[in-house]
Amino acid sequence: MRYAIVIEKAESNYAAYVPDLPGCVSTGENIEEVERNIRDAIQLHVEGLKEDGLVVPEPSAVCGYAEA
Repeated sequence: MRYAIVIEKAESNYAAYVPDLPGCVSTGENIEEVERNIRDAIQLHVEGLKEDGLVVPEPSAVCGYAEA
Protein backbone atom coordinates (compact mmCIF):
# COMPACT_ATOMS: atom_id res chain seq x y z
CA MET A 1 0.00 0.00 0.00
CA ARG A 2 1.14 3.53 -0.68
CA TYR A 3 0.29 6.05 2.05
CA ALA A 4 0.57 9.82 1.79
CA ILE A 5 2.94 11.38 4.31
CA VAL A 6 3.25 14.95 5.54
CA ILE A 7 6.72 16.26 6.42
CA GLU A 8 7.09 19.44 8.42
CA LYS A 9 10.19 21.38 9.45
CA ALA A 10 10.44 21.65 13.22
CA GLU A 11 12.80 23.84 15.19
CA SER A 12 15.80 21.52 14.98
CA ASN A 13 14.63 18.53 12.93
CA TYR A 14 11.86 17.26 10.66
CA ALA A 15 8.65 15.49 11.65
CA ALA A 16 6.37 13.31 9.55
CA TYR A 17 2.91 11.83 9.97
CA VAL A 18 0.49 9.71 7.97
CA PRO A 19 -3.04 11.19 7.68
CA ASP A 20 -4.58 7.77 7.00
CA LEU A 21 -2.88 6.16 10.03
CA PRO A 22 -3.62 8.27 13.12
CA GLY A 23 -0.77 8.06 15.60
CA CYS A 24 1.80 7.02 13.00
CA VAL A 25 4.54 9.64 13.35
CA SER A 26 8.31 9.90 13.13
CA THR A 27 11.15 12.40 13.23
CA GLY A 28 14.58 12.78 11.67
CA GLU A 29 17.47 15.19 11.45
CA ASN A 30 16.85 15.78 7.74
CA ILE A 31 14.25 14.96 5.10
CA GLU A 32 15.98 11.78 3.95
CA GLU A 33 16.15 10.44 7.50
CA VAL A 34 12.55 11.26 8.34
CA GLU A 35 11.40 9.59 5.12
CA ARG A 36 13.28 6.40 6.05
CA ASN A 37 11.94 6.56 9.59
CA ILE A 38 8.31 7.11 8.58
CA ARG A 39 8.50 4.11 6.21
CA ASP A 40 9.60 1.98 9.16
CA ALA A 41 6.88 3.54 11.33
CA ILE A 42 4.21 2.72 8.73
CA GLN A 43 5.34 -0.90 8.55
CA LEU A 44 5.32 -1.27 12.35
CA HIS A 45 1.98 0.52 12.66
CA VAL A 46 0.30 -1.71 10.07
CA GLU A 47 1.80 -4.85 11.64
CA GLY A 48 0.52 -3.73 15.05
CA LEU A 49 -2.99 -3.15 13.73
CA LYS A 50 -3.00 -6.63 12.17
CA GLU A 51 -1.68 -8.27 15.35
CA ASP A 52 -4.43 -6.55 17.35
CA GLY A 53 -7.07 -7.76 14.88
CA LEU A 54 -7.90 -4.22 13.79
CA VAL A 55 -8.70 -3.02 10.31
CA VAL A 56 -5.79 -1.54 8.38
CA PRO A 57 -7.10 1.65 6.75
CA GLU A 58 -6.81 1.82 2.99
CA PRO A 59 -4.83 4.79 1.71
CA SER A 60 -7.24 7.59 0.85
CA ALA A 61 -5.42 10.89 1.44
CA VAL A 62 -4.65 12.95 -1.64
CA CYS A 63 -1.60 15.21 -1.76
CA GLY A 64 -1.11 18.32 -3.77
CA TYR A 65 0.13 21.87 -3.72
CA ALA A 66 -1.74 25.13 -4.16
CA GLU A 67 -0.24 28.33 -5.50
CA ALA A 68 -0.69 31.35 -3.25
